Amino acid sequence: MDINMGNVLGLVFANMHDTTLGDMTKNRTMGSVMFGGRYRLIDFPLSNMVNSGICEVGVITKSNYQSLLDHLGSAREWDLARKKGGLYILPPFGNVESTLYRGRIEALYGAMSFIKHSRAKYVVLSDCDVITNIDYKPIIEKHVESGADITAVVHTGVYAAEDIKTSTVFNVDGEGRVSSVLIQPELSGTCTISLNMFVMSMEFLTDMIRDSIARGLVSFEKDILQSKCRDLKIKTYEYDNYFSKLTSPNSYMQANMELLNPVNARKLFVPKRSIYTKVSDNAPAKYDINCTVKNSLIADGCIIEGEVENSVLFRGVKVGKGAKVKNCILMQGTEVGSNAQLNNIITDKNVTVDSEHILTSSTEYPMYVAKGAKV
Repeated sequence: MDINMGNVLGLVFANMHDTTLGDMTKNRTMGSVMFGGRYRLIDFPLSNMVNSGICEVGVITKSNYQSLLDHLGSAREWDLARKKGGLYILPPFGNVESTLYRGRIEALYGAMSFIKHSRAKYVVLSDCDVITNIDYKPIIEKHVESGADITAVVHTGVYAAEDIKTSTVFNVDGEGRVSSVLIQPELSGTCTISLNMFVMSMEFLTDMIRDSIARGLVSFEKDILQSKCRDLKIKTYEYDNYFSKLTSPNSYMQANMELLNPVNARKLFVPKRSIYTKVSDNAPAKYDINCTVKNSLIADGCIIEGEVENSVLFRGVKVGKGAKVKNCILMQGTEVGSNAQLNNIITDKNVTVDSEHILTSSTEYPMYVAKGAKV
């Protein structure tokens, strides 16, 4: 079956998992959190949709979305600056009856005027908590062939309790149909977890929103997936390619560090399926003749005079003479003074670490330094 991807609407939720990353989302949405040296988390679902042929995308926001607006701009980098279709920012209070949403259904209801004006036949919903390079076309084709009401993208694997307690877990029968749903359970081991990507028809989506709002239902996971899994035909699509699911600051740290392995980087950054982001005209990174850099991602605009090992440095980071940076994520504009030492540290934008200072923490609980802080 050949699906016309021009008949598919993409909806991205920028704020849905803000609490999982702690202080990193204190002043920004999850979608605008930086990742991998140059990207934002929203770059991945947006790029996946564009690469799949989806040319109409709405980004549903809730709060703290100024940095997200600055990043997306005209959406030219994602080829979504179009006369027909393109990118739409959907802030809260999208209609006079909507409120600051408490769940996914209320968020969709707030965007109802946008959704109703779309001519799409199918809808792809995605959050910003999964980092992957996925093609939505075969998922939509399987959804149509199966006659499902909802198709959920899932992965079956062995998970620790920390990862499962922030996830939705599906019990699936032999035909791939969901028989029961567990929401943020306290368990560990082999589970089928939701990757928070869903496919459904436009007709089903709009009917579900209207019916749920009329009944006072706000949570898609609890009130639809869990409560109605026996009434609805909810099918799963097993996804086995590379991905990272962000469930905590530690998982964010590990997801960045995994990119230091070229095997993982090649799985995420696939030829002909680029991950797009805002273009910044910075000078190339500058390396002092006496500096040392090992197994690290160094973005453009960085100035390295000291030692950097097993770290991810974003644009414009400066590491002074004699400074040692190991197992760290240093976001844009961070400055590390001469002879300072950092180990297992995450710094936000424009952090300054003075000369001779030492910051260290454990790999399980990396220290986070807030935006603009001076240490």
